[in-house]
Amino acid sequence: MAIKLLMPKLSDTMEEGVIAVWHKKVGDLVKSGDLLAEIETDKATMEYEEVEKGVLLYQVPEKSAVKVNGLMAILGNVGEDISALLNGGEAQSQPKNEPAVAVAEVVATATKTVATTKVNAVAVTMPKLSDTMQEGVIATWNVKVGDVFKSGAVLAEIETDKATMEYECYENGTVLYLAVEKGQSVKVDDVICVIGEPNADYKLLLEQLKGGSPAQATQTPVQNATPTEQAVQNNAQANGHAEGERVKISPLARKLAQEKGIDLASLQGSGEAGRIVKRDIENFTPSAKATKAESTPSVTSHVAVGQESFEEVPVSQMRKTIARRLSESKNTAPHFYLTMEIEMDAAMEARERMNEASPVKISFNDLVVKACAMALRKHPAVNSSWLGDKIRYNHHVHIGVAVAVDEGLLVPVVRFTDQKSLSQISAETKDLAQKAKNKKLQPADWAGNTFSVSNLGMFGIDEFTAIINPPDACILAVGGIKQTAVVKNGQLAVGNVMKVTLSCDHRVVDGALGAAFLKTLKELLEAPVRMLV
Repeated sequence: MAIKLLMPKLSDTMEEGVIAVWHKKVGDLVKSGDLLAEIETDKATMEYEEVEKGVLLYQVPEKSAVKVNGLMAILGNVGEDISALLNGGEAQSQPKNEPAVAVAEVVATATKTVATTKVNAVAVTMPKLSDTMQEGVIATWNVKVGDVFKSGAVLAEIETDKATMEYECYENGTVLYLAVEKGQSVKVDDVICVIGEPNADYKLLLEQLKGGSPAQATQTPVQNATPTEQAVQNNAQANGHAEGERVKISPLARKLAQEKGIDLASLQGSGEAGRIVKRDIENFTPSAKATKAESTPSVTSHVAVGQESFEEVPVSQMRKTIARRLSESKNTAPHFYLTMEIEMDAAMEARERMNEASPVKISFNDLVVKACAMALRKHPAVNSSWLGDKIRYNHHVHIGVAVAVDEGLLVPVVRFTDQKSLSQISAETKDLAQKAKNKKLQPADWAGNTFSVSNLGMFGIDEFTAIINPPDACILAVGGIKQTAVVKNGQLAVGNVMKVTLSCDHRVVDGALGAAFLKTLKELLEAPVRMLV
């Protein structure tokens, strides 16, 4: 019997979800545990695995918004009548003497696509690959106009505000039109290319999508290689790459090659099917000819000779998002700052003894994060958010730990920090930091923070102020531990001191409350045994 698949509630605030990608199409067999779709919620884009088994008889179109508990697909047996389910009723058994409804007929009557009845082509749009993504940059096209594209292949590599991701498209046909060139940004849901039958009139399709405006449709398709790309193709032939064949390279290897200024055409891939991988970049040695060209010219006079030059680099999606979010925070949240010195002699001694028994190395930052979590339990009003017409006081403690990456700053979240041991916090923080640097963080890894910590002590910074990380009300800036003169029991002595600065949103946290939080934090770090009981 056919069954309805309803939109699940994937977050506490979710009211509807958008079908970002279907991984199955009408007519496919779906087994329990199969990845059926990717659903975009108000928090993130999440994979949806089906627990039922059957043939997919109906699905709403991709990019469709479906309310929680609304119909998004139907599973059943081939030929089963699903008209009652589509009309809001329950499924009925198919009478033996009544002809079955063909799957193709279900598709024709129950689904919609971007393509029209007159144009046998589909416009592929920029996907929303993260919860904060507003536009993406085409880092690399893996196809050119005229190529035959197969469902499931990698269409392009897209740079988002979080990472560079391979985009797998699930259309079949010939690439008729590329709307943008490599390196250009495209807003989410704007057209990036058209795939369809070889002779389909893609210009008509684009006109219909734009409401009759021929502006985009009359653009010249991106099909001729630029001089630079042509040179790469020519060099690629000399290294075993066939003419017109795209250079196969992993996203990480491509990024490393760009940073080192290595011409991709001069590389020979050692990966599967000749794919260039990280080790090929690391083991690359410039040719003698290139080395000779880079020789240093001799000095011929005492006159200083130079040439003014500069380089302009497009802003990455990550940097754009950092700029937007922190500008909003600084301009809307009235910041004030509280600085305190903390004596770290006891913490240094305790850390040394802990690391003798701990399965992972505990850092001073781990001690700070744990102390913050416990201080938030004592001062829950600091663990809060400004929501415009109300203040949210969080009953759970999720601490975001700032991690510096090549393109900016990410803040992965250690969840339920107050309930975890120092060794658990250390292991999880290290894992999240490595994922951040490798661009492997998932949406759930950076969402839900209730307080944040930013530590620049390892870079030799004594003291700094940090901008509040929305939606938090506070962020703690941590400086390095420095030997200095201190007074102990009325006597001058050498001590180890660390400065911390709490940035507070004055709409939520007042000075006395922030000071009380710092006092508790100081007590915990100056007597770290309290964190173990």
